[in-house]
Amino acid sequence: MNLCVCLVILSFNCVKSRSISEKNSIPKRTFDEKNKEHWRQQAQWTLRAKLNKPQNTKVAKNVILFLGDGMSITTLAATRVYLGRKYGYTGEEVKLSFESFPHTGLAKTYCVDSNVADSACSGTAYLTGVKANSGTVGLSGAVKRGDCEGQRDTANTVTGLVDWAQKSGKATGIVTTTRVTHATPAAAYAHSADRKWEADTDLPKHGLRCDDIASQLVRGGVGSRIDVVLGGGRKNFLPRSEKDSRGKPAGYRRDKNNLIREWLLGKETLGQTPKYVYNKKDLLNLDKKYNSVLGLFSYDHMPYHLEADEDNPSLSDMTRKAIEILSRNSNGYFLFVEGGRIDTAHHETKARKALDETAEFAKAVEAALRLVNTEDTLVVVTSDHSHTMTYSGYSERGSDILGFGTKINASDELPYTTLSYANGPGYRPHQDFRRANLMLDDVSSLNYTYPALVPIVRETHGGEDVAVFATGPWSHLFSGNYEQNYIPHAIAYAACLGTGLTVCS
Repeated sequence: MNLCVCLVILSFNCVKSRSISEKNSIPKRTFDEKNKEHWRQQAQWTLRAKLNKPQNTKVAKNVILFLGDGMSITTLAATRVYLGRKYGYTGEEVKLSFESFPHTGLAKTYCVDSNVADSACSGTAYLTGVKANSGTVGLSGAVKRGDCEGQRDTANTVTGLVDWAQKSGKATGIVTTTRVTHATPAAAYAHSADRKWEADTDLPKHGLRCDDIASQLVRGGVGSRIDVVLGGGRKNFLPRSEKDSRGKPAGYRRDKNNLIREWLLGKETLGQTPKYVYNKKDLLNLDKKYNSVLGLFSYDHMPYHLEADEDNPSLSDMTRKAIEILSRNSNGYFLFVEGGRIDTAHHETKARKALDETAEFAKAVEAALRLVNTEDTLVVVTSDHSHTMTYSGYSERGSDILGFGTKINASDELPYTTLSYANGPGYRPHQDFRRANLMLDDVSSLNYTYPALVPIVRETHGGEDVAVFATGPWSHLFSGNYEQNYIPHAIAYAACLGTGLTVCS
């Protein structure tokens, strides 16, 4: 099977894609790009590859849905250069692992009440098949943000892929680099009128009482049946009364409930063999007897890859372990994997971190492809929304994507970065009617805040469509342009899930 791996260099002498591990054996330029035959042969190779790719119409036994939070098409293009230059190429000519998938589409991301989506309404769309209002998860558009009474009305709740997979006897799992109660993973199992109600401490102090998201993961009809949950956000599962090794509060909850202990007891009641882990070593060395695993590797979000230490598993580590555990189910599995810190880096206009997190996300997709057979496993890669980062300036090939534009001078004769944002904390006020001189900035800093046009504390999302990449059974269903809520319906069709139209019916 021809795997699409994290860094792909097109070679007309060899149809098989090459991985980063083989980089030393790949010539930096297989052909002379100044020669017209180079481009003709490249296009002919792509055409032949597409013509020779048959449509797979088998039932998908397994499904893996990868979600790059905030992974705009601009982010993908910039990450190619970032990753390519890291391994000695100019960068533009390479592909990320999933960019070689045979089928690609575009999803429209708006919410019921907003033209620019947040991670809550978009998560509800691509995980349940129903578009929702901004800030709400697992609820129909009949519920506005903060409407606790609307949340409590079961007529407004919606479930999706995780629930459908569980009802069909499949194993289910969630992997994320954010808190496991954050808006994106929460949409897989919870029903909340406010994405911020992650722990009981976050709930309104007056009025109706609603179940917080963490408690729904442990006690909910869908959440309690998820077999593998890996990510961050330990604080939302432990009470303030418990202390850690440094004598500080181990958690954030005020109801005094230890939800980790409750999760273990609940799994044992269901006849499973559960295990809670909180570091990389314990995750990678898990005994095979454990068929249900909760891994909470940080108090809050997991650290950025560029700042992580040896105790923090990577997204690839967590993805591999989740597949290993879920694959033991003879009926197959549904796994949701989120690269969540792409989004948080963009909100801070820290482009270096955003691109690196995207590269890590691509590596996780590659890790999964090495473990599965796309003859019976449908793999879909997409994003929930875009961001306002732009990629401009006519820089020369091989230029540092995180550096300055090199070809066209600005009319004020001051330098500008190739990457910038429409809004965000990177705004720099003009001095004497002139832009700030970015040459005085250390753009190589890990935490460099890239320039923004409009001052705002946190950079916003963008409203344009996001890309969808698919390979495996019925992956051709993901071609074209469609509403974001179409995605789970197409997945359900391919894997015979839910009550809608499926290949089995």
